[in-house]
Amino acid sequence: MRPNIVTEAGLPTRLGQWWEGIPFLTSAVVITCGTIYLICLLTGYDSFHEVCFLPSEVISRFQVYRIFTSIVFHGSLLHVFFNMLALVPLGSELERLMGSVRLLYIIVLLATSSAVFHLFIALLVAHNPFRRSPYLMNECSIGFSGILFSMIVIETSLSGIQSRSVFGLFNVPAKWYAWILLVAFQLLMSNVSLLGHLCGILSGFAYTYGLFNYLIPGTSFYSAIEASSLLSTCVRRPKFIMCTGGNTTGYIPTYLNQNATSSGLISGNLWRNLSAWMPQRETSVQSTQDGRFPGRGRTLGSERGIAPVGSGLPLLDGRNLENTLPVTLESHLHNQASVVSDEEVQKLVSMGFDRTQVEVAVAAADGDLDVAVEILMSQQG
Repeated sequence: MRPNIVTEAGLPTRLGQWWEGIPFLTSAVVITCGTIYLICLLTGYDSFHEVCFLPSEVISRFQVYRIFTSIVFHGSLLHVFFNMLALVPLGSELERLMGSVRLLYIIVLLATSSAVFHLFIALLVAHNPFRRSPYLMNECSIGFSGILFSMIVIETSLSGIQSRSVFGLFNVPAKWYAWILLVAFQLLMSNVSLLGHLCGILSGFAYTYGLFNYLIPGTSFYSAIEASSLLSTCVRRPKFIMCTGGNTTGYIPTYLNQNATSSGLISGNLWRNLSAWMPQRETSVQSTQDGRFPGRGRTLGSERGIAPVGSGLPLLDGRNLENTLPVTLESHLHNQASVVSDEEVQKLVSMGFDRTQVEVAVAAADGDLDVAVEILMSQQG
């Protein structure tokens, strides 16, 4: 009998596999933020007051470039490390769902809307008739965490799960997840921009409730950008994900367990990410699923209206089977659509999709909300 083959992957191999699994835009953001911090570190640049989001400077001198420079600069090594470590799972899931170009547009939209919310609240606090406070006008915000909070809200809404884990310690209702993280980070860390994180959450909810629908173009817009010669080099990259789903290597994240926790640092599963880099042993023991027949199995004749062999029930003849099969298929589609609650369907409707199209997409996706969203997005044009 042939002995089991034991292989061991080293840390460089695990790191390479982990990096190759990160989509194009997410990895590009990680490289950009990491490179900017490294250059600042080597050159001794610490004048973050010139690049941070400062409401007083944006209004008085119209320095709108701060909207985007503030999200790519970071103040310390831990700041950029933890932000990028949290971005990898969140950005990867959303990029596989939306596509690289679409996610880039959404990030720009979220950054701009967060800045608008930031300015509005800062002005409201500074010039309210009850008690004026110019503190927020002079607060210097920097880092990618505001966008991360927006991504948390969007990803939580699209996942459809009912609860999430906070740092792996306890579960909270999904609708309160971002708010609890906001309070937790404010209490556990120093020099954290409460307003910056709050505006990120508000932008995420504005997106999920469809307030930005008139600002989001159809699929043809992204397809035209992907077809341009300027992006031809990027599009040919294996990690680039087309908006129309042209990259077959990208998968749609699924949530089979309604009480499953989210991935990444934000949800407390940092150890799972770090352990994926460590050497692991793999044996050639045959798994319970036959590799020759991948997928979910189904017993023949187990559908309603068709009696299984040996069940003691009379078998249907061809004439009865012909009359029963449409009813069976119709009942199957109805059951699949009923798996998704009306509240989850309404979330997709509020994002700008037609209710009839949502119900058809849910049925075609076998009740999987993530696949249904991809189907609806691919139909936009």
